[in-house]
Amino acid sequence: MAVTLSEDTLAQYERFSLYNSPYPAHDGGRAIDLYPGTQVDGRTTVAPSPVAGSVRETRTVRAPPKPYAPDHDHLILIDCDGPGPVEGLTARVLHVEPAVEAGDRVACGDSLGRLVRAGFFAPWVDNHLHVGFREPDQNPYRASGSLPIELDCSIRSLAWDGTGQVVSSGDTYAVLNAPAHPDPGTSFVGVRIDGGGVVDGGLPHYEGGGILDRDGEPESRCEPVVSLNGDRLGVVDGRTVAWDDVTVTANDEPITGLSLFCARDGDFGAKLICPDRSFETGERIRVRVRSSEVA
Repeated sequence: MAVTLSEDTLAQYERFSLYNSPYPAHDGGRAIDLYPGTQVDGRTTVAPSPVAGSVRETRTVRAPPKPYAPDHDHLILIDCDGPGPVEGLTARVLHVEPAVEAGDRVACGDSLGRLVRAGFFAPWVDNHLHVGFREPDQNPYRASGSLPIELDCSIRSLAWDGTGQVVSSGDTYAVLNAPAHPDPGTSFVGVRIDGGGVVDGGLPHYEGGGILDRDGEPESRCEPVVSLNGDRLGVVDGRTVAWDDVTVTANDEPITGLSLFCARDGDFGAKLICPDRSFETGERIRVRVRSSEVA
């Protein structure tokens, strides 16, 4: 069984990713990270609910110890009601300090509380809700084992030649002005791979990624090798990609990787993960993906 999220549900958020995470909960696209757009002091804080239903429980859970984040997080369990494909399922929501409690009813879009950062986050990751779905008889507390998630929304694939100028940066990342969303706010877009389709995931700093859309082609007719601008990325099985042993370079120097996701906001552009390098605003960058044996 798979859970399908509608375009109306996803439209509450500026960005989403099924695969851009190092945690097994996302294996096979069994969880989704949803990034709202409203920001306070440069950080997104509002946490709109992706489902309607009754809050079953909230609890504080342990998070991996990191020097830059608290060692705890929060779990919200919501028993979903209809109508829709999530009816009768339990939604697991993380990274939200709850403003709700057991017995509360929430509608889709209601605030669940305040988005928070925890040790689950790499320093370059923006605030988001982590969401997964379980059948009623499944253990709702285990990190892994949620149902696969399908997306009932249009994702426009954007060609990108690997170049762009830096428009913003932080201590661990830089964002380029390309590929640019052609019509912000109207639809979700992602980076197009060779042969068609949108690639999602952390390349190669997370173990694998996914292909969320193959431009209408059935998976059985698609080539198993995934590449970008002729640079081989890995091999796809179904929609899940196992990255090759590759290195991402920016202007021929290695960086940690690329953060790949789907977005509908006007700030969409290739995100370089580069905690060991800094780039100046306006600097022109060429990105390539090379076999680690020759990079």
